[in-house]
Amino acid sequence: MSESTNALPSVVLFTRHDCCLCEEALAEVEAARRARPFALKVIDVDSDPELAARYGLEVPVIELDGRKAFKYRVTSRELLRRLELGGRRG
Repeated sequence: MSESTNALPSVVLFTRHDCCLCEEALAEVEAARRARPFALKVIDVDSDPELAARYGLEVPVIELDGRKAFKYRVTSRELLRRLELGGRRG
């Protein structure tokens, strides 16, 4: 069995301070993580000028295994479904 099959999926949430959509997204991501384990990294885009320029006001953004999966809104159900699909859209 290869290492990649044992590795946890990676979820990155790009967010910013005082963003109510970001807070909602984080709550949904955490709910999904309670149901199915995955690695989670939360990044404040304002901590890096390049990220702030890249995302502007278009947060939250959620990447799954390095690919953009959601923007603005996510539900734990949608995230779990995408995790089951291996990150593919569908």
